[in-house]
Amino acid sequence: MNGTAEEVDLYEVLGVGRGCSKAEIKKAYHKSALSSHPDKVAPEEREDAEIRFKAVSRAYEILHDDDSRHLYDTHGMAAFEKGGGPGAGEPDINDILSQMFGGMNMGEEVPGSGAGRRGPKKGRNEEQEYEVTLEELYKGKATKFSSTKNVICSHCNGKGGREKARPKNCESCKGSGTTVKLQPVGPGLVTRVAANCPICSGAGKFFREKDRCRRCKGARVIQQKKLLELYIPPGSRQGEHIVLPGEADQHPDQEPGDIVFELVETPHEVFDRAGADLKADLHITLAEALTGFNRVVLTHLDGRGIALNVPSGQVLTPDQVLKVPNEGMPIKRSDARGALYFAVKIEFPKDNWLAVTGDTERSAQQLRNILPKAQSAELKQKTANVAKYEEVDEVDFVKNSNLEDFGAGSGDPRAGGGWEDDEDEDMPQAQCAQQ
Repeated sequence: MNGTAEEVDLYEVLGVGRGCSKAEIKKAYHKSALSSHPDKVAPEEREDAEIRFKAVSRAYEILHDDDSRHLYDTHGMAAFEKGGGPGAGEPDINDILSQMFGGMNMGEEVPGSGAGRRGPKKGRNEEQEYEVTLEELYKGKATKFSSTKNVICSHCNGKGGREKARPKNCESCKGSGTTVKLQPVGPGLVTRVAANCPICSGAGKFFREKDRCRRCKGARVIQQKKLLELYIPPGSRQGEHIVLPGEADQHPDQEPGDIVFELVETPHEVFDRAGADLKADLHITLAEALTGFNRVVLTHLDGRGIALNVPSGQVLTPDQVLKVPNEGMPIKRSDARGALYFAVKIEFPKDNWLAVTGDTERSAQQLRNILPKAQSAELKQKTANVAKYEEVDEVDFVKNSNLEDFGAGSGDPRAGGGWEDDEDEDMPQAQCAQQ
């Protein structure tokens, strides 16, 4: 770098980390572009907003493209500056082009540049999501699948033409193998990006039809099926990557990229997972909550029945949490396991359930005699004789209501219905504004 300007950190401009995904970059760009758009600020702030807006757009233009992001991560902004003289700290232009276009012929070598290939560039990775059930993540999974990919043509060894045939320089790209096209990066914004020439497929040269390889027809690659195996270790988590090295498409003068599977955990109807821990609801009757029980309460992810023994005399209460150590998810590369948590859900009897006894009031009184009296001082006071009140109103009530109606429509933040997430509300509006 020549030191004429302070180095700009494009990740800081967008407010993202260096390990962020393309989706996170795009989301950050939309948010930053909306907040810094000159039309969205006061007139006296418009000049500063234009500067910020241009910086955000430039950062997105570079970081959203895999090749230009790799250049920035390797060389910084020096890779995109124009007119700077050669210096000891500046990247060589042929090295930059080699990284962008995989070591293909980029035209005549610049005299005195000392440009040389440092080995083939690695091709693009093929990334895709792979859905797995919680059972598969608990027990592990090995599966085989057939993959169709491009491989180097063995008939011409990736040359594309017959032996001793000479290729012609591509007139479309002038032998560079690349063409420049305009690509939209936002509302009313475009950028110039380099892409493989569609005529010569990035080779810079091509063979006449009569000189082309009979097998690949000059494409230098052919399609081939291969049986691959994917192994998911027990205890794997949502978002983890399973990598099959070198199994992506092959290209001449490139090292093949990897096939990368991102694990997507499908929702489970019984268990919730957080890290290595599992949580499930424990449904019991009122009688079991008061008198205990000894039975199987659920089927675990490996098919085992999980039994609980709650002795008589121990009372379970609604939403009480029970913890079972070492019955959660496996922890990779160890024999340890997380914990299993039970949230107690008590099923109360329905109205008039005592009617089956034939004498509802008598049965109710028998229950009152058996069940313990009020324990807390507050409840004792509320159930005490009402004679001390000068006036008592017996009111009607509505069963099965909920607190969603508490303060509804009042605008009071203490009203029912939970707290609204302002940021989540704003995001769809911001996206609509970009269309």
